[in-house]
Amino acid sequence: MNQVQEIVGLVGGVLGRDVIGTYLHGSSVLGGLRPASDVDVLVVSRRRMDERDRRALLDGLLRISGDRDKVRPVEVTVVVQAEVRPWRYPPTGDFLYGEWLRAEYEAGTVPRSEPMPDLALLIAMALTGDHPLTGPRPAQVLDPVPQADLVRASVAGIPGLLDDLDSDTRNVLLTLARIWTTLATGRIKSKNAAADWALARLPPEHRAALDHARQLYLDCSYSEESWSDALRARVRPHVDRVLAEIDRLHNRVPSAPVQNS
Repeated sequence: MNQVQEIVGLVGGVLGRDVIGTYLHGSSVLGGLRPASDVDVLVVSRRRMDERDRRALLDGLLRISGDRDKVRPVEVTVVVQAEVRPWRYPPTGDFLYGEWLRAEYEAGTVPRSEPMPDLALLIAMALTGDHPLTGPRPAQVLDPVPQADLVRASVAGIPGLLDDLDSDTRNVLLTLARIWTTLATGRIKSKNAAADWALARLPPEHRAALDHARQLYLDCSYSEESWSDALRARVRPHVDRVLAEIDRLHNRVPSAPVQNS
């Protein structure tokens, strides 16, 4: 049984008939999984989970997810339909599992219901990907995300990204490229496509760090990341340039619903 089937089975076992649908998003629907890609699943439920449900889902995902032995990291987000339809910002998520949070979970933390600006991006990707694992098509259960809220969600995540710049350089650079691309085009692109878009618009002196991050993403596993001292020295100037472009575009937000590709 592959990971996606395991996730679907686990979610169904915990939430039962309260699962409205489960949907792929992220790399799976924006250009295909790469060696460093997570398996990203959005679950739409009729109700919030109780404590027993949360612990059961968490325990199961800790077993399924990984970054070694050819087991992909898993990201699972559960949202209650009534809390995002009709749409409002910031959306509330009922549960989030990501491999970057494993240490907290293994220490006893249990995911709780809380505001999750990133849900705007996840829902937009799920709608664009249109890949139900169970249930009806996502457009039948989720409202479209306005472009203004997509921008707000993208920018809201920047401080957290910068906190992780030294420890997760590849992902931070690629995500910043995606934010810049989204603000400029109104479309959510795959990480490597966003990097291609950004590289074509950066001056030569700011390309090397992002190009290396892109190659790591395309060729290396989740846990593999190496940077020479020369490349590492170019990271912060590159980030400053991209942040300046994002800041320049931040106030130019169209009012039409987001389009994605």
